Amino acid sequence: MARSESSDGVSIRGLRFRYDRGFAIEVARLDVAAGEQVLFSGASGCGKSTLLHLISGIETPEAGSILIDGTDICALSGTARDTFRGRRVGMVFQTFQLLQGFTALENVLLSLMLGAPTLDQPRVRAQAALERLGMRDLHAPVERLSVGQQQRVAVARAVVTEPSVVLADEPTASLDPANAEAAVALIRSAAQVAGAALIVTSHDPALRSVFTRVVDVSQYGVATAAGHMGAAR
Repeated sequence: MARSESSDGVSIRGLRFRYDRGFAIEVARLDVAAGEQVLFSGASGCGKSTLLHLISGIETPEAGSILIDGTDICALSGTARDTFRGRRVGMVFQTFQLLQGFTALENVLLSLMLGAPTLDQPRVRAQAALERLGMRDLHAPVERLSVGQQQRVAVARAVVTEPSVVLADEPTASLDPANAEAAVALIRSAAQVAGAALIVTSHDPALRSVFTRVVDVSQYGVATAAGHMGAAR
């Protein structure tokens, strides 16, 4: 893969992503060190989710580089990027995106087998990841689990491949304050155990006091000649 001498973690240089409606995100330089935990903050629509999707390789920038552990994901082909994401990037989605009809263990095991098929003892690893997060009913279909249990499965799935970076997009958006605090603590603890850098997006001001580093994504928004700064996600 396209390796660089950059240090581990996430390193962004000269990034530009243009929307169709007169808005762009431009990041001259942004680094997240290995093991660091960062909150991407800002009002709804400032581009937090888009920046997270760019870091994951789901979106492709117009220009610039995004290095994860020294690999420039922007230089990878689509298939190679998908493979790299499956192994090195763990993702926690707001709506969990668990596979209905599959058990908690099967959801985590499938992620491991697809993302890191060369790791040995996949079933043991999947079970251990769930149990570390307090899951005991590993064989229940996920649709029968509580919201809190489903979130634990989603977090276990994100860290089971031993990724370099974990990305959590608005993980507390639909939760009450007490459950939101517990959810963030769960994600932070799991990322720390995995030794992964963690980037969480949220517009919730209460989370600003939880993280030692907060990045205001609105600073990267740029209005273009075609319109105004209102088209981001």
